[in-house]
Amino acid sequence: MHPILFHVGSFPIHAFGVMTALAFALGLWTATRRARRVGLSGDVIADVTLWIMIGTLIGARAVYVITYWQEEFSGQPLREIFAIWHGGLVYYGGLIGATVAGAIYLRWKKLPLLKIADVLAPSIALGSVFGRIGCLLNGCCYGRASDLPWAVCFPEDNPLHPPTTPVHPTEIYDSLLNLGLYALLAWGFRRKKFDGQIFAAYLVCYAFTRSFVEYFRGDYSDAHHHFGLTPAQLVSVPILIAGLTLTVVLSRRSPVK
Repeated sequence: MHPILFHVGSFPIHAFGVMTALAFALGLWTATRRARRVGLSGDVIADVTLWIMIGTLIGARAVYVITYWQEEFSGQPLREIFAIWHGGLVYYGGLIGATVAGAIYLRWKKLPLLKIADVLAPSIALGSVFGRIGCLLNGCCYGRASDLPWAVCFPEDNPLHPPTTPVHPTEIYDSLLNLGLYALLAWGFRRKKFDGQIFAAYLVCYAFTRSFVEYFRGDYSDAHHHFGLTPAQLVSVPILIAGLTLTVVLSRRSPVK
């Protein structure tokens, strides 16, 4: 755990913010290279990425604040709502926010929504690799108790109060699974049969990998478990259904152009 990487004067540079910036930068770079293979301008990807960044941050923070209002924000100064450097972001909120913002922009500019979604999908997975490393450095999204050889311990004097006993490194589990997902989607992009296939595959695969990692999470209180499932597992159900539905519908009407 190393939430602050260094200081510039008296200004702290937070690890989570650096990893988030790196996630967007590498995601943009890889998506731009992929776009050129299908005749899309890199400028188009850069423009929509700005909208996606805004949608991601708004969606991810909004869902986190709503979910943890009583535990973390009730009675606190209003500025705490915007303190994202503390690591308070919900991935699925960011995914939904990014999808909505990106779709609005692409429809407004009359750009090929499904084709660009396929270009971006592998890079979303790649960005998550670095985002989860940011979680580990920040001390959030930690796992439940474990006696496995690769279990990790957090320091006693930390601001987020994760357990100091050995726990599953769920951030690393998620990071490695996303790296594998990135490789799979990048490979599939060159072989896709219809527009929208890679984005739909991302939704399906991520719903499974995220649900798997959630079984090892230890940072949820009992109030956030419903039907024996974590919030992310519950949201994974409609995400999985959306991905499967897109696959079936688009395969029938949207050949690659």
